Amino acid sequence: MIDLERRTDERGFFARAFCETEFAQRGLVTGFVQGNIATSVRKGTIRGLHYQVAPAEEAKLVRCSRGAIWDVIVDLRPDSKTYLKWCGIELSDANGRQMYVPQGCAHGYQTLIDDAEVSYLVSASYAPAYERGIRWDDPLFNIEWPIVSHVDVSPKDRAWPDFAAASTVSRG
Repeated sequence: MIDLERRTDERGFFARAFCETEFAQRGLVTGFVQGNIATSVRKGTIRGLHYQVAPAEEAKLVRCSRGAIWDVIVDLRPDSKTYLKWCGIELSDANGRQMYVPQGCAHGYQTLIDDAEVSYLVSASYAPAYERGIRWDDPLFNIEWPIVSHVDVSPKDRAWPDFAAASTVSRG
Protein backbone atom coordinates (compact mmCIF):
# COMPACT_ATOMS: atom_id res chain seq x y z
CA MET A 1 0.00 0.00 0.00
CA ILE A 2 1.23 3.47 -0.81
CA ASP A 3 -0.18 6.49 1.02
CA LEU A 4 0.30 9.70 -0.90
CA GLU A 5 1.95 12.61 0.84
CA ARG A 6 -0.66 15.31 0.29
CA ARG A 7 0.16 18.99 0.32
CA THR A 8 -3.15 20.67 1.04
CA ASP A 9 -4.32 24.25 0.83
CA GLU A 10 -7.61 26.07 0.18
CA ARG A 11 -7.60 24.92 -3.47
CA GLY A 12 -7.34 21.21 -2.69
CA PHE A 13 -4.19 19.11 -2.64
CA PHE A 14 -1.12 18.11 -4.63
CA ALA A 15 0.60 14.74 -4.31
CA ARG A 16 3.20 12.78 -6.24
CA ALA A 17 1.69 9.48 -7.37
CA PHE A 18 5.01 8.15 -8.65
CA CYS A 19 8.66 9.06 -8.10
CA GLU A 20 11.27 6.97 -9.90
CA THR A 21 13.96 7.72 -7.31
CA GLU A 22 11.80 6.77 -4.31
CA PHE A 23 10.56 3.58 -5.98
CA ALA A 24 14.11 2.56 -6.92
CA GLN A 25 15.34 3.18 -3.36
CA ARG A 26 12.73 0.66 -2.17
CA GLY A 27 13.58 -1.92 -4.84
CA LEU A 28 10.33 -1.41 -6.75
CA VAL A 29 9.91 -1.48 -10.51
CA THR A 30 10.29 1.99 -12.00
CA GLY A 31 9.82 1.34 -15.71
CA PHE A 32 6.14 1.56 -16.61
CA VAL A 33 5.27 1.11 -20.27
CA GLN A 34 1.49 1.32 -20.28
CA GLY A 35 -1.23 3.27 -18.51
CA ASN A 36 -4.75 1.83 -18.26
CA ILE A 37 -8.15 3.11 -17.14
CA ALA A 38 -11.13 0.89 -16.34
CA THR A 39 -14.63 1.96 -15.39
CA SER A 40 -17.31 -0.20 -13.84
CA VAL A 41 -20.91 0.98 -13.82
CA ARG A 42 -22.23 -1.37 -11.12
CA LYS A 43 -21.35 -1.80 -7.46
CA GLY A 44 -20.12 -5.35 -6.82
CA THR A 45 -18.25 -5.72 -10.13
CA ILE A 46 -15.13 -7.88 -9.81
CA ARG A 47 -12.28 -7.60 -12.31
CA GLY A 48 -9.57 -10.23 -12.00
CA LEU A 49 -7.64 -12.00 -10.67
CA HIS A 50 -5.11 -11.43 -13.48
CA TYR A 51 -1.36 -11.80 -13.97
CA GLN A 52 1.17 -12.45 -16.71
CA VAL A 53 3.91 -15.09 -16.63
CA ALA A 54 7.55 -14.76 -17.75
CA PRO A 55 8.85 -13.30 -19.91
CA ALA A 56 5.97 -10.81 -19.71
CA GLU A 57 5.54 -10.55 -15.92
CA GLU A 58 4.19 -7.19 -14.89
CA ALA A 59 4.21 -4.94 -11.86
CA LYS A 60 1.30 -2.53 -11.44
CA LEU A 61 0.67 0.73 -9.63
CA VAL A 62 -3.09 0.93 -9.04
CA ARG A 63 -5.29 3.78 -7.84
CA CYS A 64 -9.01 4.44 -7.75
CA SER A 65 -9.52 7.77 -9.46
CA ARG A 66 -13.33 7.86 -8.94
CA GLY A 67 -15.39 6.04 -6.36
CA ALA A 68 -14.10 3.18 -4.21
CA ILE A 69 -12.82 -0.37 -4.73
CA TRP A 70 -11.58 -3.31 -2.66
CA ASP A 71 -8.17 -4.01 -4.24
CA VAL A 72 -6.65 -7.48 -3.85
CA ILE A 73 -3.29 -9.04 -4.64
CA VAL A 74 -2.44 -12.74 -4.32
CA ASP A 75 1.23 -13.73 -4.02
CA LEU A 76 1.99 -16.49 -6.57
CA ARG A 77 5.79 -16.36 -6.16
CA PRO A 78 6.86 -19.82 -4.88
CA ASP A 79 10.00 -18.44 -3.17
CA SER A 80 8.12 -15.67 -1.33
CA LYS A 81 7.42 -15.84 2.40
CA THR A 82 3.84 -14.76 1.59
CA TYR A 83 3.31 -17.38 -1.15
CA LEU A 84 -0.41 -18.11 -1.68
CA LYS A 85 -1.45 -15.34 0.74
CA TRP A 86 -3.71 -12.47 -0.25
CA CYS A 87 -3.89 -8.85 0.82
CA GLY A 88 -6.77 -6.45 0.29
CA ILE A 89 -7.26 -2.75 0.96
CA GLU A 90 -9.81 -0.11 0.07
CA LEU A 91 -8.68 2.36 -2.55
CA SER A 92 -10.83 5.41 -3.16
CA ASP A 93 -10.70 8.86 -4.61
CA ALA A 94 -11.20 10.11 -1.03
CA ASN A 95 -8.35 8.22 0.66
CA GLY A 96 -5.91 8.61 -2.26
CA ARG A 97 -4.16 5.31 -1.51
CA GLN A 98 -2.39 3.28 -4.17
CA MET A 99 -1.54 -0.41 -4.35
CA TYR A 100 1.79 -1.60 -5.72
CA VAL A 101 1.40 -5.06 -7.25
CA PRO A 102 4.76 -6.86 -7.58
CA GLN A 103 5.61 -9.08 -10.52
CA GLY A 104 4.41 -12.62 -9.89
CA CYS A 105 1.27 -11.57 -8.04
CA ALA A 106 -2.31 -11.87 -9.28
CA HIS A 107 -4.41 -8.72 -9.05
CA GLY A 108 -8.11 -7.97 -8.97
CA TYR A 109 -10.64 -5.64 -7.43
CA GLN A 110 -14.30 -5.21 -6.59
CA THR A 111 -16.19 -1.95 -6.97
CA LEU A 112 -17.78 -0.71 -3.76
CA ILE A 113 -20.03 1.87 -5.43
CA ASP A 114 -21.58 2.44 -8.85
CA ASP A 115 -19.50 4.23 -11.50
CA ALA A 116 -16.02 3.55 -10.17
CA GLU A 117 -12.90 4.32 -12.20
CA VAL A 118 -9.51 2.70 -11.74
CA SER A 119 -6.22 3.90 -13.24
CA TYR A 120 -3.05 1.87 -13.25
CA LEU A 121 0.46 1.84 -14.63
CA VAL A 122 1.89 -1.45 -15.89
CA SER A 123 5.55 -2.41 -16.34
CA ALA A 124 4.97 -4.79 -19.29
CA SER A 125 2.77 -4.49 -22.34
CA TYR A 126 -0.29 -6.71 -22.51
CA ALA A 127 0.79 -10.07 -23.94
CA PRO A 128 -2.19 -12.41 -24.49
CA ALA A 129 0.03 -15.51 -24.79
CA TYR A 130 1.37 -14.90 -21.25
CA GLU A 131 -1.90 -13.83 -19.65
CA ARG A 132 -3.19 -15.98 -16.81
CA GLY A 133 -5.84 -15.70 -14.15
CA ILE A 134 -7.37 -17.42 -11.19
CA ARG A 135 -11.01 -17.46 -10.20
CA TRP A 136 -12.14 -14.68 -7.88
CA ASP A 137 -13.75 -17.23 -5.54
CA ASP A 138 -10.98 -19.85 -5.54
CA PRO A 139 -11.36 -21.75 -2.23
CA LEU A 140 -7.57 -22.04 -1.85
CA PHE A 141 -7.34 -18.30 -1.13
CA ASN A 142 -10.75 -17.71 0.48
CA ILE A 143 -10.60 -13.99 -0.35
CA GLU A 144 -12.97 -11.92 1.77
CA TRP A 145 -14.77 -9.84 -0.85
CA PRO A 146 -16.90 -7.12 0.79
CA ILE A 147 -19.92 -7.69 -1.46
CA VAL A 148 -21.09 -11.25 -2.07
CA SER A 149 -24.84 -10.81 -2.53
CA HIS A 150 -24.66 -9.39 -6.07
CA VAL A 151 -21.34 -10.03 -7.78
CA ASP A 152 -20.85 -9.08 -11.43
CA VAL A 153 -17.96 -10.98 -13.08
CA SER A 154 -17.17 -11.24 -16.79
CA PRO A 155 -17.51 -14.65 -18.48
CA LYS A 156 -13.73 -14.66 -19.07
CA ASP A 157 -12.99 -14.08 -15.38
CA ARG A 158 -15.57 -16.70 -14.31
CA ALA A 159 -13.81 -19.23 -16.56
CA TRP A 160 -10.38 -18.97 -14.94
CA PRO A 161 -9.49 -22.23 -13.16
CA ASP A 162 -8.80 -22.67 -9.49
CA PHE A 163 -5.09 -22.11 -8.84
CA ALA A 164 -4.49 -25.72 -7.71
CA ALA A 165 -5.92 -27.02 -11.01
CA ALA A 166 -3.96 -24.51 -13.06
CA SER A 167 -0.76 -25.40 -11.19
CA THR A 168 -0.89 -28.96 -12.49
CA VAL A 169 -0.66 -27.63 -16.05
CA SER A 170 2.39 -25.81 -17.45
CA ARG A 171 1.76 -22.08 -17.12
CA GLY A 172 4.81 -20.77 -18.97
